[in-house]
Amino acid sequence: MIDRNTFTRTLFALAISALVPLSAHAQAAIKLTLGHGAAPGNPRHEAAVKFAETLKAKSGGRIEVQVAPSAQLGDDAAMVTALRTGALDMSANSQGAVANAVPEYAAFGMPFLFANLSQAWKLLDGPLGKELADKSAEKGMVVLGYWDNGIRHMSNSKKPLLKPEDLKGLKMRTPPDAVTVDIMQALGAEAQQIKFAELYVALQQGVVDGQENPLMNIHASKLYEVQKFISLTGHKYEMTPFLMSKRTWDKLSEADRKAVQESAVEATALQRRLSQEADDKLIADLKAKGVRVDTVDKSAFEKSTANVDDKWMASPIGPFVKKVIAGARAN
Repeated sequence: MIDRNTFTRTLFALAISALVPLSAHAQAAIKLTLGHGAAPGNPRHEAAVKFAETLKAKSGGRIEVQVAPSAQLGDDAAMVTALRTGALDMSANSQGAVANAVPEYAAFGMPFLFANLSQAWKLLDGPLGKELADKSAEKGMVVLGYWDNGIRHMSNSKKPLLKPEDLKGLKMRTPPDAVTVDIMQALGAEAQQIKFAELYVALQQGVVDGQENPLMNIHASKLYEVQKFISLTGHKYEMTPFLMSKRTWDKLSEADRKAVQESAVEATALQRRLSQEADDKLIADLKAKGVRVDTVDKSAFEKSTANVDDKWMASPIGPFVKKVIAGARAN
């Protein structure tokens, strides 16, 4: 027969063991996956790694983020779908792919909209960026920051592209971005959508003659090995939306959400700084690798692509496009 003291100790032990799972659950380890399409060495990857390190430190090692670069988890469009369904926790994605879910993203890609990166960031960090974040949340994606994918330039394997006429008939690769396709067609090029992960081989084999990207992408993915002419057209800005699945976000505690947001702010600052520093340094390096780098008559390119603005201002997202264009010009 059990004595009273033993019985009391047993009850106490049972009570403690019942509480432990609740306590452990409150402090359970969290593993998140962050996918993106850029190569290691690209500011997008460096910032993703920074985010993972910062969040791990802020959570006392409890939240671990596995970073999967180079489209290991699928292309940007596939990752957007995975974010919205909750199959992927986070992605540093692309403007074009996200615009397929939230069309208003396309507004920031109008031709020759921003003269420099700071102008774009000023708009993205203000009310228009907030409006974009609200629209993203409605589609199952939480904006943690607007990273940068730079001012875009053109390259090809045939000749210098100095004026719009030089693009006539060229097969130019574009990302899955409707605005970029419109720009290429306005310049007389033949636009072909090819996944970024497949771009090097497509250029190498002559499936397309050229492509357009920020210099940091051209450099990190070694496109200069198969493209000997780069033209500094600066025809388009693109952001890299840094997103979390709303399904993942909704599972986090308030404290963990705060840690995620604070880590994202630090990663965003690093990514933008690396992006801003990239171009001057990369032009010199690309020239040293034997690439011809030319400046172009931007006014002629602007004139040839003016109808792209008109088309998008008349589209269903026209009111938002007009606000972004007005905001950019006010800057």
